Amino acid sequence: MNQDILRMTAVQLLQQFRDKTLSPVDVATEMLDQIERVDTVTNGFCLVDRETTLSLARESEQRYQQGQTQGLLDGVPVAVKDVFLTPMWPTLKGSKTVDPKSTLDKSAPATAALARHGYVPIGKTTTPEFGWKGVTDNPTDGVTNNPWDPARTAGGSSGGSGVAVALGMAPLALGTDAGGSIRIPASFCGIVGFKASFGEVPHWPASPFGTLAHPGPMTRTVDDCALMMNVLSENDHRDTYAIPRRHIDYTANLGRSIKGLKIAYSPNLGYVDVDPEVEEAVAASVEVFRELGAEVFRVDPGFSDPLPAFGHLFYSGVANAIRELGSRKRDQMDPELVKVGTKASRLTMLDYMGAVNESMALRERMAHFHQKYDLLLTPTLPITAFKTGREVPEDWPHTRWPTWTPFTYPFNMTGQPALSVPCGFDSQGLPIGLQLVGARFNDALVLQAGHAYQQANDLTDRRPGLMQL
Repeated sequence: MNQDILRMTAVQLLQQFRDKTLSPVDVATEMLDQIERVDTVTNGFCLVDRETTLSLARESEQRYQQGQTQGLLDGVPVAVKDVFLTPMWPTLKGSKTVDPKSTLDKSAPATAALARHGYVPIGKTTTPEFGWKGVTDNPTDGVTNNPWDPARTAGGSSGGSGVAVALGMAPLALGTDAGGSIRIPASFCGIVGFKASFGEVPHWPASPFGTLAHPGPMTRTVDDCALMMNVLSENDHRDTYAIPRRHIDYTANLGRSIKGLKIAYSPNLGYVDVDPEVEEAVAASVEVFRELGAEVFRVDPGFSDPLPAFGHLFYSGVANAIRELGSRKRDQMDPELVKVGTKASRLTMLDYMGAVNESMALRERMAHFHQKYDLLLTPTLPITAFKTGREVPEDWPHTRWPTWTPFTYPFNMTGQPALSVPCGFDSQGLPIGLQLVGARFNDALVLQAGHAYQQANDLTDRRPGLMQL
């Protein structure tokens, strides 16, 4: 086992490839071996195809040898959440109801862009069925466990991708986020996760969760996250919601000072109960921003908890995802998914439009807020990872997952960019995440600030004990 390779970022790997001190085949082989070593404990991957991965790595190696490299990520392994279409592998979305053959020979915009840039797909990562909840388990693949403590959840719905990055099974991973599904596992697994502005990263087929759903990168560093955004944000005509490519280099401002930025810090949005250890770690992080020269003000954004409206929008998406499935297929599904989808199918048009109205009002509220403040800082989550195989923590007063992730879903409703960066650990050694939220389409500033913070409080050297297996 070569720990040096497993700990390298994509930026570092690319430099080694260019210097010919490492080859894409060496790296892919080491990461495939790491999957074999540790993923029996975490269950982050639902599909690994060594032959195909190594074949693509050999093609990349030949390009480097011939001096004809392809794009920005040539040879870099990427773990792909099993909701993104990949032409060579089926996309089952954690469900027994999907016909594998119907998904072959097709690419999602994200995987098509990655392929144009020479990526090496390392495998497909686990997701709850149709990505419906904030933890990762499904009827086909079982439960995905936390890399820091396998008795706890990795979060979800991009839990497999979070595990892959945290344990060195891939330096980069794809996730989706309709209520926190990139940021939740990023926080629980101690990595970086970025939900870009809605429309910044093309996505197809359209998500059943509508405008709540955002694809995005999951990485160890903000540098890698910005590099991946340069690829993922390329135009794709199939997503009619996507904004035209603005030719932004998300890496260009990463080294710039954040001195003078006006940053709002809200420890609880005015209504959230936060674990004291999480609150302490986030408060310490805020001081780092002050030391970096930002003007930080403790202020809440001024909205009440939009959970009821989010619930109408999100669970209507669940109902939409299963609307064409008959009773025989529903019997094969996660029964809780069927339960919430069936309940949501009884909502009226006015119920749904009332939730849309609240979402639009929240967008307007945050647009005004960002006229005064460049960024909003909050915890990513009010808790650290809880016991695996559950939708909510033990003794939790509510039954559904959004109740323990109140800092994430409001910003799916607004479509704003939101970044989770590791900011510390609790007394049990579990990661804590800091969330940076920016104005819509100000994604580059969010990444710039996240990079500045990570450079000043770099936790990337601390890795889960499972890395050593």
